[in-house]
Amino acid sequence: MSQRSAEAPTKALSQAQVDQYRVQGYLSLGKVLEDELVASLREEYDRIFAEARMGGTFRNLSSPRAQVGEKAEEMLQIMQMCERSLLFRRLLFHEGLLDVAEDLIGPNIQLFHDQALYKPAQHGGAVFWHQDNAYWKCVPANLVSCWLTLDEVDVSNGAMHLIPGSHLRPVDHPRSDTGSVLLDVKEQVDDSQAVAIPLPAGGAMVHHCQTLHYTPPNHTDRQRRAFVIHFMPPGTWSAHRGEYIPVSFSNPVLRMRL
Repeated sequence: MSQRSAEAPTKALSQAQVDQYRVQGYLSLGKVLEDELVASLREEYDRIFAEARMGGTFRNLSSPRAQVGEKAEEMLQIMQMCERSLLFRRLLFHEGLLDVAEDLIGPNIQLFHDQALYKPAQHGGAVFWHQDNAYWKCVPANLVSCWLTLDEVDVSNGAMHLIPGSHLRPVDHPRSDTGSVLLDVKEQVDDSQAVAIPLPAGGAMVHHCQTLHYTPPNHTDRQRRAFVIHFMPPGTWSAHRGEYIPVSFSNPVLRMRL
């Protein structure tokens, strides 16, 4: 656990950046990871997904009926990469990322969970419009998601799209009629207001747990490997669990200012 002194911390974000996050519900950070680390993370990411395919220990968030040519559409998810890899567990404690989280949710930071979201080349599936906390039902609804890219990401291969200001109002999430495990609220979204966030390999953006977001399919010849860390303050209540989320190996405290 990263412990800091009681001295005032150095701010990672400017006041203008914090204000943008508060008003719009997201913030692009640009490149945050060094190329050497990105290369190591890519190698580990590929290893874990290869093992997951052999053992079936992943989820495909695309509809089982979706096809791209002769291939089934795939939007692959692995939860808790930090329990499969020491390298990804160390990434949770990245000082620069924790500094950003601290500027947005305060000095005491706990992991809610992490996940890898993989769109393979040519037949990568979309992630429907949704708000994360519609799944999570956490109280207070102030979790911060840090979305990291291990490949260059643009609109054509699955960049993040968000609706500015949508975090200020929770949206009703009916179940998708596609059979996917994802929820789809596209009929409640004015996607003409959407903002796309292209990022370099090793880039990051953060968004509020109620910000409406979507990633389009990847039908390019480039894969899109993304990794997400969901930060929360200790003492967050889970309506699913019916309790405050305890500190554990799965939900470690990442930083505490004593």
